[in-house]
Amino acid sequence: MSGTFVPAPGRASARAVVARQIRMELTLTARRGEAVVLAMGVPLLVLLGAGLTRATNLPTGDRIGFVAPGVLALTVMSTAFTGQAITTGYERGYGVLKRLGASPLTRPGLLAAKTVAVLMLVCVQLLVLTAVATAVGWRPDWARLVPAAGVTVLATAAYCGLALVLASLLKPETTTAAATLIYVLMLAGGGIMFAAPDLGTVGWFLLPLAAHAQALREALTAGRPIPGVLWLSLGAWAVAALITAARTFRWE
Repeated sequence: MSGTFVPAPGRASARAVVARQIRMELTLTARRGEAVVLAMGVPLLVLLGAGLTRATNLPTGDRIGFVAPGVLALTVMSTAFTGQAITTGYERGYGVLKRLGASPLTRPGLLAAKTVAVLMLVCVQLLVLTAVATAVGWRPDWARLVPAAGVTVLATAAYCGLALVLASLLKPETTTAAATLIYVLMLAGGGIMFAAPDLGTVGWFLLPLAAHAQALREALTAGRPIPGVLWLSLGAWAVAALITAARTFRWE
């Protein structure tokens, strides 16, 4: 009969489940003011402080051209690694992940939802910071935007994987301390706001933040092709981190 309610029990499709989890991740992130400050405030201060003043020593006279790509890389790490690790750690501590584990959301689905949500947030943040950097004098080579976006996707995937590994192995409080310490060490050794020691090729594989920042400088500031070693470094970090996260991730 027309208009009669007909129950249709069944599990939602995997795509629908992941899409709803992505929306939830974005909603929860928007409600956390400290996450916005970490992801935008610190990189913005570094951009204006190191890029427009001589407060730090840089290996080039083009201060904004050196600092701006590094700040974009720093923003990716802030959101995809530090913020993600802290959030996931407390979600486990509060039992949120345990409840998600009883839902139709699978472990690969949760990892995918978190990674995609971070990518969407990163896109918005990078657009804002790029606009600010351009307003204060940076002139990026837009013709190299595609390879720059490619290495940024790899870096985001790598940081998301590392964040989930860290949150799976440590208690929430320890995760917060470890993620913050790693963030500070990467900032200090990554050559973002001052000249860092040249570690050669090995340095690109030890410090993914430095590799990402240099890749963006090569593409956007210098207008050159990104060296293969930088692609290899970020690709290796992304694959290793995501595989490790998939194997070690725990719901509780």
